[in-house]
Amino acid sequence: MGTSRVLTWDVPASRGYETAWAELDGDVLRARGRAVGTVPEPYWITYELDTSRDCVTRRLRVTAETAARSRSLDLRHDGRGGWTADGERLPAVEGALDCDLGLCPLTNTMPVLRHGLHRVADERRLLVAWVSVPDLTVRPSRQTYTHLGRTRGGGGRVRFTSGTFRADLDVDADGFVVDYPGLATRVAG
Repeated sequence: MGTSRVLTWDVPASRGYETAWAELDGDVLRARGRAVGTVPEPYWITYELDTSRDCVTRRLRVTAETAARSRSLDLRHDGRGGWTADGERLPAVEGALDCDLGLCPLTNTMPVLRHGLHRVADERRLLVAWVSVPDLTVRPSRQTYTHLGRTRGGGGRVRFTSGTFRADLDVDADGFVVDYPGLATRVAG
């Protein structure tokens, strides 16, 4: 039997909020969520995330609504390193295992869990399929996750870097973000 969680974050980076309904069954994560933000413009996001074993992204379906338009994205990983967005191949992210939905603290969970970075000393350099919000453009992103130590309650502190950006994330025992300085702080769940 897996773990079901309802997680809500205050997301100052977007001047908004996010709630995710997440189910973690061993090393498989399924989640659906909604976010509202006002930066870079007012928007609503709805998403569904499915992973396979080892929390490897299988599919991310996202809809973004702004005053000007509504856009949807169907991002898929074939299990062998290939990616498509709305059926079109994405060679720039070939070999990536994870997606990273911009301004979404939930998607940091997959690499943390896969490598046990909330529990054990390790560092992982990753290529991810980063999805910008609210335009839903997919770009390659080089990211590094580094275990910094354990925290109360069985969680851990993990350093996240991408380019010149760096943040030390606090995650709970299940690998979900509690605090992501500059991006989000969990207020429930």
